[in-house]
Amino acid sequence: MNIFNLFKIAYKALLRNKTRAFLTMLGIIIGISSVIAMVSLGQSSSQSINNQISSMGTNLIMVMRASQRQGGVNIGSSNVQTLTAKDIEAIRTQAKYVSAASPLVNASGQLVNGANNWQGSVQGGNSELIAIRKYQIASGTNFTEQDVRSSAKVCIVGKTVVDNLFPNGESPLGKTIRFNKIPFKIIGILESKGQNQMGQDQDDVVIAPYTTVQKRILAITYIHMIMASALSEETAGLATQEMETILHASHKLKPGQENDFDVRTQKEMLDMMNSVTGFMTVLLAAIASISLLVGGIGIMNIMYVTVTERIKEIGLRMSIGAKNKDILLQFLCESIILSLIGGVIGILFGLLLSYAASKGLSWPFIVSIPAVGISFLVCAATGIFFGWYPAKKAASLDPIIALRYE
Repeated sequence: MNIFNLFKIAYKALLRNKTRAFLTMLGIIIGISSVIAMVSLGQSSSQSINNQISSMGTNLIMVMRASQRQGGVNIGSSNVQTLTAKDIEAIRTQAKYVSAASPLVNASGQLVNGANNWQGSVQGGNSELIAIRKYQIASGTNFTEQDVRSSAKVCIVGKTVVDNLFPNGESPLGKTIRFNKIPFKIIGILESKGQNQMGQDQDDVVIAPYTTVQKRILAITYIHMIMASALSEETAGLATQEMETILHASHKLKPGQENDFDVRTQKEMLDMMNSVTGFMTVLLAAIASISLLVGGIGIMNIMYVTVTERIKEIGLRMSIGAKNKDILLQFLCESIILSLIGGVIGILFGLLLSYAASKGLSWPFIVSIPAVGISFLVCAATGIFFGWYPAKKAASLDPIIALRYE
């Protein structure tokens, strides 16, 4: 008997019990769609994070205060005062692979405009901070180096701050707001960037000269962080090494002495996030694959029931010349058809599910071709693996006993 006839007979046999065939395929459908959706959403979230980090510039370099240790205990970096404005000058004058550098100081407090108030924060930097952070000024202007030197009480605000302090739609340019009782004149408004992948509102920001934040708000002489841009993504590694060397000398550290600062790049963050999302994708896909095993076991159970119900049919076919191989292949074909049809439906449903979830989460929709191909192969393997034993049992029946079976 040729393979086409075998599949035709197997298909007609399955049509006699449509509901049972569909319920048998349901486990495969759920398993495959879960795997496809998990892999697709994992890659979509990874791509979304990549896009978000890349929008900040993959050539971004951050220098942070190193954590302190006392008695073998890590006490954090909040009291570390190793970074100063002199470090910025050293980087500007000595670094060849750094295009821009800015100090960064942060202060949290209450923003007030008349009867409107908003709990926010002020970031202090120099005139290069806007470009380093990839912000765009929608209206108004950036503050100048003269504003930094004079500790001018001017600021640039994000859309969220504008919406909450100026809810009536009036232009905030030239208006004065207060931050912890200190007046700041608004000279610029940033273009909206929305939320990042950590859920932080990038428009909830006020940027002012760092000297103003240092002297008038925090009363400190050190800075919290240094943000810099390498000339290009390719030179970020060279810029990082260069900055480490400059700061090591600027802080008068001895050769071999541990740095009192940490230098990080966006590429390192990107690699770390890709590693985390990749691991989570594999983990979720592995968990979803368990339902494939359940679906395969369901196929085996139904095929056992089918063999038992059709013992007389098997005996009759054997009595008119069907070989054991023909019986084996017939039931094996039924099992493969169940798994393949379930797999195709599962792939389509998984793609539809991942598309809907991606659109709902505002992530890019990504179809993982390897995941689809592997899922289809797994379906065929599931049908062969779990259908083999029941088919073998059907093929090994004695035709005389099968014809007498009640």
